Amino acid sequence: MKKITPWLALACLVAGCASGTASTPAIWKVSDDDNSIYLLGSFHALKAEDYPLSESVMNAYADAERMAFEVAPHELQSPDLAARMQQSALLPAGQNLQALLPEASWQQLLAWSQANPAFPIASLNRLEPWFVAILVVNTHAKEQGFDSALGVDQHFMNAAKPVAKPSIGLEKASQQIALFDGMPVRAQQQLLQEALDANAADNARDLEKLRRLWKSGDVNGLQRETVARMRLEYPDLYQSLNVDRNHAWLPQVQAMLDDEASNDTMVVVGALHLLGDDGLVQLLREKGYRVERLK
Repeated sequence: MKKITPWLALACLVAGCASGTASTPAIWKVSDDDNSIYLLGSFHALKAEDYPLSESVMNAYADAERMAFEVAPHELQSPDLAARMQQSALLPAGQNLQALLPEASWQQLLAWSQANPAFPIASLNRLEPWFVAILVVNTHAKEQGFDSALGVDQHFMNAAKPVAKPSIGLEKASQQIALFDGMPVRAQQQLLQEALDANAADNARDLEKLRRLWKSGDVNGLQRETVARMRLEYPDLYQSLNVDRNHAWLPQVQAMLDDEASNDTMVVVGALHLLGDDGLVQLLREKGYRVERLK
């Protein structure tokens, strides 16, 4: 896969088994005079061997009195979320996906459906391209052993629940759905075409590369493979998927520092949101907070 679909693992939406070698994803501590927050970049679908996480990450979790995620756990783990997404993706009466796609793309989707009988073409034909693209990408990822139930977000949601550690969301699930549902048709077509064009070898190579960079905390490598390429090849989508959301979250993250006298918060969001000049790490640094990368 040569372009955008692998980046979904780092940008939008679980505890695993230990492998003996801890993953060391990048984590930052941001402080003012009263308290601190921790910023952890998530990989939204992982493998069991990616656990445990590093001592620095787990110490930050232990120190935090509260958790913040892109979407609050009660929404992300709601049993009706998938149905809500699919309902949003339904085409208006009288329209169908086949009419929105070039004939060659439709034939590719037909072949994919035949190879994946859990997704009959009649059902796909009622859906918008963005949702079908996500189905294709998620199916490819599962074939390679990636599991959203093992994502970092789910890992800490599951850890926080039994100890009643408060958890909040920076945005609503409906906002994430609207982000994709509001994409121009041409962008949706492009997303689906790339998902269909990707073969198993491409998927495995690209996802594994990002996974290795994330596991080792290689911020420069991740930034090169995600922010730099996405900004160049998909400037509009990069703006809506990353930049606009970062700026919407920034006042909420600042409030965790400015309005709290003592409580610390651990913020877990897709790693893409922490990288580069547009990332939350740099935005908070520019606001004058003390920012340090934890080892």
